[in-house]
Amino acid sequence: MTPSHRRLSREIALQVLYQMEFDTSLTARQGLRLFEDHFSQDTQSLEYSERLISGVKEKSSQIDEIIQKYSTNWKLHRISHIDRNILRVAIYEMLQQEVPPKASINEAIEISKKFSSVDSSAFINGILDQISKNI
Repeated sequence: MTPSHRRLSREIALQVLYQMEFDTSLTARQGLRLFEDHFSQDTQSLEYSERLISGVKEKSSQIDEIIQKYSTNWKLHRISHIDRNILRVAIYEMLQQEVPPKASINEAIEISKKFSSVDSSAFINGILDQISKNI
């Protein structure tokens, strides 16, 4: 899978995970199908997106505990939905060790620049950098 496919997969996963926060009845597959119905994507990106979404949902308790541990002075529910899900995807990738941690961090930073606020990239970088040193 090319780096551009992985980036697109991460962006799709972020958008579906965001949607699933508001419709908790959706499964990973259902959320992805809704996304696919509205935005035509290539199969290769969708396959990796589904792995990310399913993995994040499966390990959500563990991932959220990690976020809470390293986001000092921030309660999980106070972190924006977008930033929280960017962190979740990156941490899931770090836990799976399929992608080098630096790559996951850099991707999360770039995605935050596209989908979140101006200050988010520094916030995300700070948390993920600390996590990568301790996982």
